[in-house]
Amino acid sequence: MLRFFIVFLSLMIAFSVFGQTGTIRGYVYEKNTGNPVMFCNVFVDNTDIGASTDINGFYSISNLPEGSHDLSATYIGFDTAKVTVLLKKGATVLQNLYMNESSITLGEVKISAAREQAKRTVNISQITVTQKQIKVLPSAGGEADIAQYLQVLPGVVTTGDQGGQIFIRGGSPVQNKIMLDGLNIYNPFHSIGFFSIFETELIRSADVLTGGFSAEHGGRVSAIVDIKTREGNKQKFGGFVSAGPFMAKAMLEGPILKFNEKGSSLSYVFTGKKSLIENTSKNLYSFLADDPNKGLPFAFQDYYGKISLNTASGTKFNFFGFNFQDNYVDEGVTEIGWDNTGGGVNFSLVPQGTNVIVSGLLGISNYAIKIDEESDAQRTSDIDELTGNLDFTFFGNKNEIKYGMELKSVRTDFEFLNPFDVRLVEEQNTTEVGFYGKYKQILGKFIIEPSLRLQYYSSTGSVSVEPRFGFKYNVAENVRLKGAAGKYSQNILSTSNDKDVVNLFSGFLTTPEGPVLGLDKQVLDNKLQISYHGVFGVEYDLSDDIQINLEGYYKSFPGIIVVNRNKTSGDQPDYAVEDGKAYGIDFSVKYDLRKWYIWATYSHGYVNRWDGEQEYPTNFDRRHNANLLASYDIDKKGTFKVSARWNLGSGFPFTQTRGFHNYLNFLDGVSTQYTRENPDDVGVLYSEDRNGGRLPFYHQNGYICSEEFYLYKIYGT
Repeated sequence: MLRFFIVFLSLMIAFSVFGQTGTIRGYVYEKNTGNPVMFCNVFVDNTDIGASTDINGFYSISNLPEGSHDLSATYIGFDTAKVTVLLKKGATVLQNLYMNESSITLGEVKISAAREQAKRTVNISQITVTQKQIKVLPSAGGEADIAQYLQVLPGVVTTGDQGGQIFIRGGSPVQNKIMLDGLNIYNPFHSIGFFSIFETELIRSADVLTGGFSAEHGGRVSAIVDIKTREGNKQKFGGFVSAGPFMAKAMLEGPILKFNEKGSSLSYVFTGKKSLIENTSKNLYSFLADDPNKGLPFAFQDYYGKISLNTASGTKFNFFGFNFQDNYVDEGVTEIGWDNTGGGVNFSLVPQGTNVIVSGLLGISNYAIKIDEESDAQRTSDIDELTGNLDFTFFGNKNEIKYGMELKSVRTDFEFLNPFDVRLVEEQNTTEVGFYGKYKQILGKFIIEPSLRLQYYSSTGSVSVEPRFGFKYNVAENVRLKGAAGKYSQNILSTSNDKDVVNLFSGFLTTPEGPVLGLDKQVLDNKLQISYHGVFGVEYDLSDDIQINLEGYYKSFPGIIVVNRNKTSGDQPDYAVEDGKAYGIDFSVKYDLRKWYIWATYSHGYVNRWDGEQEYPTNFDRRHNANLLASYDIDKKGTFKVSARWNLGSGFPFTQTRGFHNYLNFLDGVSTQYTRENPDDVGVLYSEDRNGGRLPFYHQNGYICSEEFYLYKIYGT
């Protein structure tokens, strides 16, 4: 497999070197700040040849004849940037463009880079969230956070404020991979639920892939949330300090070597935030506690730092590190604490004379959590992960090839005492190796994107072959059909119990090396968790400013491995299995024009599980979920704005109560005098129909009016 990969790489580089046509590629930057201009149009004047920049501001235009070419870069809010490039036969030229913010307001003339990009990419079940969008959402304590914005996306469900867990198109939290600059984040949300570990001011983009994603992503069976941070300011020193009822935070950024016209720079950015709610709640929310001097039991702190190097050749290196902490202390009842520490380097190399970009990551992280309860039932979980990946992207005019490999070394340590006083202790070490290839081709109105992933799991000794396919058909200038299907796998499982609506303890294990109890009560041979996705949808541009998206989906989860929490003896398997399925439709409308931003979504979904005895809806099965977000800029500068949010959701399922009884422990075994004892403990009799009841409909409103102004400005030199 590795030999084939090396040969394939060599052929692709050779093909890019000996081509008969030339390539122009480079980056588009804001001239004043050095920040990349995302999703702008770069095209050859007087032709229909062009490309859109990615989140790093990178573009590539291939298959150009030798000669002189005039390039233009356009984006709303910026003056058009122009440059002339002299291209020789078979050459690859690096040409950066620099854009100035426009001093005039555009009238009816608009150039939509997003529409052009939609015509050239599949991007099914993918939503890209920007920092600007996050900030328009009315949020708790006036602190904009992606944890709250994810809740207004179609297909995303949350079961409550505490715990901050999200469920994406039928996938539980452990089935969703959340990444920060390429590293896995196992618990991205704080216990209070309103806030994540991510600093909003640092987010460059967040890609939410709710299903049908291509082979470049692996290791999860439901969804991907890929969050990338921006670089520090490349031109001047800056930062901020802020405080509110919930937290205080600060950021410091600036250049070490200032950005120049060749595109080289060295910059840094550091951020930190710490909760105040444990102290301010004593006065603000004293009515919530029996003791007025006792605040809310939540506390957290997050720190992140990054140093970025950009060279004149287009090569980029980012060195980053983080530490996130969370504590929940309810004295005499429960204490929970977790710590997530990690760091690494990601890079992008632009080899001279080729049409290939090489990118990669090397990083390490640790996540540890511990819970102590009044009943002395202690649980601990620890996971260490070493990650390395290498990706190669070849750009053609109407095609693109991306291929690469990923290597992970994972160690997990889990300890748990179940209600029957049986202690479960397991320490595991495993290695994952993934190879993938993806090919995109534009064929007239069609775009096809087949891909294949080979994923090896040492804990099971198996290789998962995962074919995937996506397509788009441009029916008309403003109508596009799209679809995707594929197979997915993972070996990480959660120690959380799906019966718990709110679960603050999130422990993790790899695929168990011991026996797993199947649906037929027999031990399973194949313990790898897999899923199958199918998605079909339509995009419709009602106008230049209104985009409508409708998607239907189906996910099958055969063999979801869960901890056997009903284990009553040491010889019973530690794990059991369930089958699941999720299906539904997601609908969204976006209106974005100068002062107005409106985002409306509706989801209709079903999420069911089969445990071998009955089919039941999961506790996150929300049949109807609607969201409306609207924002209006009152002044021309966009510093004075009002926003409103409304959410309506149908009730979650729950298991109904049949009655109560005195709970007898039989501590003396058969000698227990059960006819004469009258225990104080009360047991609950539940309905035999799991999650047979439904809670009522739920809705919430949020409003915010904000104005940003400067008392004075301080600039570094």
